[in-house]
Amino acid sequence: MERILEFLRKANFYYLATVEGDQPRVRPFGTVNLFEGRLYIQTGKKKAVSRQIAENPKAEICAYCDGTWVRVSGELEEDDRVEAKASMLDEYPNLRKMYDEHDDNTQVFYFRNATAVFFSFDKKPEEIKL
Repeated sequence: MERILEFLRKANFYYLATVEGDQPRVRPFGTVNLFEGRLYIQTGKKKAVSRQIAENPKAEICAYCDGTWVRVSGELEEDDRVEAKASMLDEYPNLRKMYDEHDDNTQVFYFRNATAVFFSFDKKPEEIKL
């Protein structure tokens, strides 16, 4: 899990893919955190991505750095605990201008039933179960 987190942070951002009806939606994200051994992402409940995840929790993130890329596929499960939200916001204090662990907007999700696969052009893919 640490390797995945380090890679995503080194890449600076990743793309999150969700589904809206039958239309894929992809957008850049930058928040990623490890809390209680799980990989978390963060968004706001007022955003379309939040509604998309509520309707279909299957999602995938992808990041590229130094000739290697990783895809993490699974289901996103909301964690509404203040501790989980605070952990994310403590990692990204600049978000505190827009979010607070006690507000009605901050939302964090962790990956469950997930798999990460590292790819490069010169190596065999490496799969990691989360």
